[in-house]
Amino acid sequence: MRPTGTGSAARNLARLRGGRLLHPRGRSFTATAELWGPPADAVADGPGRYRATVRLSRGVPTPQGWPDVLGLAVRLHRPAGPVDLLVSTSGSSPLLRHLPLPRRDFAGPYSSIASYRRGRQRIYLAALADRPLGSTLDSVGSLAAQGAARLRLATASATGLWRPFARITLGDPLTAATDAALGFDPIGNHPPGLLPAGPVQRLRAATYPVSRRARGAAGNQPGPGQEQVAGDGPPRPGPQP
Repeated sequence: MRPTGTGSAARNLARLRGGRLLHPRGRSFTATAELWGPPADAVADGPGRYRATVRLSRGVPTPQGWPDVLGLAVRLHRPAGPVDLLVSTSGSSPLLRHLPLPRRDFAGPYSSIASYRRGRQRIYLAALADRPLGSTLDSVGSLAAQGAARLRLATASATGLWRPFARITLGDPLTAATDAALGFDPIGNHPPGLLPAGPVQRLRAATYPVSRRARGAAGNQPGPGQEQVAGDGPPRPGPQP
């Protein structure tokens, strides 16, 4: 298939940068995800505890500590294949949750900006930390080392209240080489019960694969220590909100 104009531009920019086209400065961690409630059936394999890989990043990036559109990528490792969830800092109100907004603190709030469809229902994803995480990747790393870097994932309609369904706890940092090799794919690795919808998702479908190929990354590789997830047995019951 010949690349589209958007795909060609993404490929050229990624090669020019020699790395990620979007959110080039970031840090990745091992993580544990605990899911509960009905959304867990749509996002993964139901309620339980999952191994995860998390990447926090700066969008432009601006100088460290300055406001920037910050990014959070979560990969849930499941026997049937990974699920990748990508969110960016936004507003918390129904109007502003659909717009990427610069933030200083990695605590968020984050929103998927783009929507997913579950049947006839349109769903948005969000993330918010339990406490301030600081304005630098180093501050996030320090809290993760203490087991104190935690975020909640939530779903909502276009104008409804956010309803938490997961808790993510960051663990050990991954090496710079591992971080550079990670390639999240929110389209190819979308949640099993949610279908990406809308123009933003179509733009992602055109740009993300090209950017990954240009820097030699894959979109479905497991994270370190995750290769045996399929042999871990069924998910264990997770906590309730």
